[in-house]
Amino acid sequence: MDAATLAGTVSTVLFAAANLPMVVKAVRSGDLRSYSLSALVMGNVGNAVYTLYVLSLPFGPIWILHGFYLTTMAIMLVLYGLSARARRVRGATPGHGPATAVPFPHGGHGRRTRARSVGFPVR
Repeated sequence: MDAATLAGTVSTVLFAAANLPMVVKAVRSGDLRSYSLSALVMGNVGNAVYTLYVLSLPFGPIWILHGFYLTTMAIMLVLYGLSARARRVRGATPGHGPATAVPFPHGGHGRRTRARSVGFPVR
């Protein structure tokens, strides 16, 4: 293996290892509120266009790295869409927790409000 191929292989492993924890956390938690939809869409479009360039290159580490980026960005976009859909179904707005009941001081039924992400009711 020549020096360029070795460098490409090492950098591929490092880039993938740096991004993998983010993807694993997103898959496990299902919480993608901190991600930007526009960034995920632009990343996927960029990867799709970049694929034309990668396919023109001889097979090597760049193909593996690009395949990893294509896969992870597509997974993140799909998870973001599912997460946003689930929030709409539950009635929560992005950046807020689920709706919770806040009782009135006199013991009435209470009103519906949104819980902040830290868990405190909004009044």
